[in-house]
Amino acid sequence: MRRDHWIRQISRLDPDTDYHEIYGISSSYEFPWDTMQALGFALYRTYAVPSIGQLLGQTGEFTERAQKRYDDTVLILDAVGEHGPDVGEGREAVRRMNRMHGAYDISNDDYRYVLSTFVVVPKRWMDAYAWRPYSPREVRAATNYYRDLGRRMNIKDIPETYEEFERLMDDYERRHFAYDPGGHAVSEATLDLMASWYPGLLGTAARRASVCLMDPPLRAAFGYKDPNPTVERVVRGGLRMRGRFVRLLPARGTPQHGRDSSTVRGYPNGYRIADLGTFPGRRPAQEARHSHG
Repeated sequence: MRRDHWIRQISRLDPDTDYHEIYGISSSYEFPWDTMQALGFALYRTYAVPSIGQLLGQTGEFTERAQKRYDDTVLILDAVGEHGPDVGEGREAVRRMNRMHGAYDISNDDYRYVLSTFVVVPKRWMDAYAWRPYSPREVRAATNYYRDLGRRMNIKDIPETYEEFERLMDDYERRHFAYDPGGHAVSEATLDLMASWYPGLLGTAARRASVCLMDPPLRAAFGYKDPNPTVERVVRGGLRMRGRFVRLLPARGTPQHGRDSSTVRGYPNGYRIADLGTFPGRRPAQEARHSHG
């Protein structure tokens, strides 16, 4: 299959009406690995906002059960992306997400910020490291995809364009990024989780590489020192080299979803969307039995 197969398919679609299909092609065929990394870093950035990092630290969900929270986040977003938000598992995933978030006191401003990271961070990642940058059509489609998801989450005053999302994210981070013990604890648990996916020294290297990929304001908010500039250049250069290699491969013929990743490890016997996520008031042992039973 020709390398440009899917971009030609995207060129025949309308990003204002076919945004779900375009986003599915981009995330599952063109950039599956990059999308996973970019969305992971998007969510990770939000921990540097004290009102978010502190809440997540207080719940203990992202520090004591990091693998499960990672798996659940991937699988919920996966269901919406694969099935759409209107039917079956996709609709159930949106419902589960709303019930979970509704149990906590989260401001609309924080919701808007988190949504903006899911629009902006992937584009910046693709521009920097993927085998090609997002096309303007893909940018518009991704913007519409997350605008639609935001409306279904009852978020108010959602930006209308990518540029508005970008301004929102950058301004919010300038005003709110700051060190918080809760956010730092969640960051540490997340980096430890990433390291656990690789054996021995590879895990240590993956943790250090993650710090290299952070921008200085993000590192400062978590209390991390800037890495050696040479090491940072090697890490970022390695990702760009991977992108150039992927460019030489034929187009993907079958989709790769988040659940297919080797880093999703908590449900070897399957799962139900209704059982994913947090259930405030339920003890961890009950939650585990409910999810696997």
